[in-house]
Amino acid sequence: MKCGGAKGSRRKKAAEERKKMKKIQKGDPGYLDQIKRNGIILAVLWFAAAAVIFFAAGNMAGCIIGLLCCIPGLVTLLRVILRRQLVSVDRSRAEEILAKTGLLTTCFDLALKSGGRLTEVDCFVISSYNVYGYTHDEKADVEELSGFVRRVLEENGYTGITVKVLDRYKPFLARVEGANNIASVEHEDTKEREAEIRRLLLERSI
Repeated sequence: MKCGGAKGSRRKKAAEERKKMKKIQKGDPGYLDQIKRNGIILAVLWFAAAAVIFFAAGNMAGCIIGLLCCIPGLVTLLRVILRRQLVSVDRSRAEEILAKTGLLTTCFDLALKSGGRLTEVDCFVISSYNVYGYTHDEKADVEELSGFVRRVLEENGYTGITVKVLDRYKPFLARVEGANNIASVEHEDTKEREAEIRRLLLERSI
């Protein structure tokens, strides 16, 4: 029994490692954290390249090229600093949302510029003609954000869509769970429309 348990534990750990190694796509939980990590790595690589060229060249041209390599590094670092407040959706919440929205279309880790500020949206759940969003950002203007998303959809021909962004998690979860229950009864084929709405939301996110 112990041997079997140990093997099972190793398999589970290996599966978790493979899952971590899988590249996170835009719209997946963890995307915002990933782009910040990638930004830091890219900035370090630019500065390292600049240092190597600067000290190894030994001539004026090499020094100029080395200094020029610092420019994209500084730009990348500035972007990381500007996005430092953005954090990915809590992993346990993402799993809970996914467990309750199996028939719906989900979209995680968005950052939308609305009302003159960049606001992170933990999750959007798209159900037929309804779009429900949740943000943990206490300073977010959810009415402005809802209106912004509605305008984006209308500009692309999606009229009559109900958009509601909430800043309280439990009411949001109750709404999407109810929408999933309705979808299980109606069996309406809306996946193509939902996928297109998801694409439009991702296009407006960083």
